[in-house]
Amino acid sequence: MKNEESVYAETIETEATGEESVEATEKGLRKAKNVIVKAIDENGNDEIDIEDVIIKGLRFPGIRINREAFLRKQFFKRYSKEIIDIAIAESPMKAKIPVKEIDKIADEVIQFERNCVSGISAVLGAPGGWAMVATIPADIAQYYCYLLRATQKLLYLYGFPQIDIEEQGNTFDDAIMNTLIICFGVMYGTAGANNALKAIAKALGIGVEKQLMKKALTKGTIYPIVKSVAKWFGAKMTKEVFTGFFKRAIPLVGGVLGGGITYLSFKPCCDKLKKSLQDTILSNPKYKPVLEDDMIINEIENME
Repeated sequence: MKNEESVYAETIETEATGEESVEATEKGLRKAKNVIVKAIDENGNDEIDIEDVIIKGLRFPGIRINREAFLRKQFFKRYSKEIIDIAIAESPMKAKIPVKEIDKIADEVIQFERNCVSGISAVLGAPGGWAMVATIPADIAQYYCYLLRATQKLLYLYGFPQIDIEEQGNTFDDAIMNTLIICFGVMYGTAGANNALKAIAKALGIGVEKQLMKKALTKGTIYPIVKSVAKWFGAKMTKEVFTGFFKRAIPLVGGVLGGGITYLSFKPCCDKLKKSLQDTILSNPKYKPVLEDDMIINEIENME
């Protein structure tokens, strides 16, 4: 029978071993998190954020959408070459393509990309695709990248120009990046994002110079909205990535995605962006600017 001293010694040893085990586990988790952040971080800020998704996504041909090729494919069975050329050179609205036709194609785009998220398509599952990176939960990569595909297509249908992704070192053009961040903000109902997108559309529609647009998107009234959207997504994505990674829960059965992301959430997000894009100076010939639009445009025009 063990005496009290030996029992006490064993208890102390067990507690010490337990503490070492906890410490080792925490150290392992920190190391794993650092590996994940390093794998995902593209803008060099040592965080996981929406910019990383956009940069990584647009580097893959399957996610990057060519505006001209996309519009030609959508219209070639329905319209003459002359009309399609105008739609590409200017916009579908300027080519007098009916709004109902554009809306119908937009709905088809949303459904197609939604089906891709559910696993019908395997663009991201191909060798070398982002979803094959072991440290990134495949459902999260898939979800946000297909949102990015849908965003580009909807922008092009409703009059926005080609998303120029010429890289500058390790980052993309700030104006393009912030425009896409605003689109994601619209999808998730972030305050101010809808008006910001309409103001961007108006600036493009009235021919505001590229350098002034860049200033407006990086220094003006729109910029705090961009930062607000980015901050919200940063917290959301960090939670999703680590939850999905450590649980290894990526159940695609029944259209349910792991990491708190659901197949059902995809369409409402895209529908919000579609609704916003339907009513801008680039897509609606009867568009009536709201006060916020004019305030932002005045600010842009007064920038040096």
